[in-house]
Amino acid sequence: MAFEHSLTSEMDWRWMWLSFPFGILAQVFRALRWRQVLRPLGGQPRLGTCVNAVFLSYASSLVVPRIGEVLRCSVLKRYDGISFSQGVGTVVTERIVDVVMIALLSFIVFLMQIPIFIDFFQQTGIGLGGFLGQFTLTGWIVTMVSGLLIVVTGLYLLRHYELMTRTRSVMKELKEGLLSICHLDGTWLFLFYSLAIWVCYFLHFYLTFFCLSSTSGLGIDVAMVAFVVGSFAVLVPTPNGAGPWHFAVKTVLMLYGVPGDDGALFALIVHSVQTLLVAVLGLYAVVALTVTKTHKLLNYNKL
Repeated sequence: MAFEHSLTSEMDWRWMWLSFPFGILAQVFRALRWRQVLRPLGGQPRLGTCVNAVFLSYASSLVVPRIGEVLRCSVLKRYDGISFSQGVGTVVTERIVDVVMIALLSFIVFLMQIPIFIDFFQQTGIGLGGFLGQFTLTGWIVTMVSGLLIVVTGLYLLRHYELMTRTRSVMKELKEGLLSICHLDGTWLFLFYSLAIWVCYFLHFYLTFFCLSSTSGLGIDVAMVAFVVGSFAVLVPTPNGAGPWHFAVKTVLMLYGVPGDDGALFALIVHSVQTLLVAVLGLYAVVALTVTKTHKLLNYNKL
């Protein structure tokens, strides 16, 4: 009842709506960066295909965690003819860059808020053992099933595209994808995209603080701590970090004086609404890609 009451009566939806464009832009900037990384490989992926592939990858990971990265490479292969193994290489490169970005942000925020982080670790008992302890039996099962699906999907795609018979070529293309960042046309543009992705992610989260009275008075420093801690919490393989993310954000808010129930309610509302946005973007991508395929077939039949 508290959840429904907050959604209908207590919540200022203007701030939630204002946060949506930044959630969408984060994925669009990711598509722009991916397209830039792919270009040195000789392909010419369309921006629309890249955007829809990214939208679909996030949405599919709500169903099977981590499957989205494989799926977006297969989408690009199917619609724009980009090598699947090269695509995988570029995705790995992108993830390495993201790790560096979040590591730098975490270091800066940690230096700014050392006492709060110490309290967080002490109150939650989170170290490596504590982090692994967040994996329930269901979580471990999901992890193993996800890993198995990724392997099976990868093997199927490799076989489907007749790459199993040319292993050397596959490894060469994978290496080319990994090293494509070394041949970028516009390093500063790549850095801008990388920064823009995380700025948009943060604003997508921070603006939701103003939706509820319990968090509207908190400063941007609180949002940065919650954002960083939440970014690590989503590493646990659950749909969009459900569970660990709620726990992490609620705990951080409690350290800044927000009552536990209010913090839990904030995390539940924000996560639910933003997950719904990801799902809607995924559905949009399915429709857009279907229309693209139909349009190509119609043009082919006219020839």
